[in-house]
Amino acid sequence: MQLPTAVEALSALAHASRLAVFRLLVRAGPEGMPAGEIAREIGALPNTLSSHLTILDHAGLVRSRREGRSIIYSADYDRMRDLLGFLVDDCCAGRPEICAPFASPCGEQVR
Repeated sequence: MQLPTAVEALSALAHASRLAVFRLLVRAGPEGMPAGEIAREIGALPNTLSSHLTILDHAGLVRSRREGRSIIYSADYDRMRDLLGFLVDDCCAGRPEICAPFASPCGEQVR
């Protein structure tokens, strides 16, 4: 991941409601959730949620698909992993002792 892409993703997540949407979609799993259910869960108006989803989509953090009359949104796990990997690699600057707390339970670095 390049710095401008990371900045766009972090900027998209730097809003409480957008972060709430993203966290909800990560927990929802790959099957995702319809927009109406997301709005109810986070207490957002449909037009406000639409704006949040557009920003998250442009940052590459969510995906959408049509199922019948519904649009289903899901987190883009690959982009999320890329962002986390960028933060660990870039911020730790190759110093594993700094990044050690971010190791997975299996002892692998987060990537």
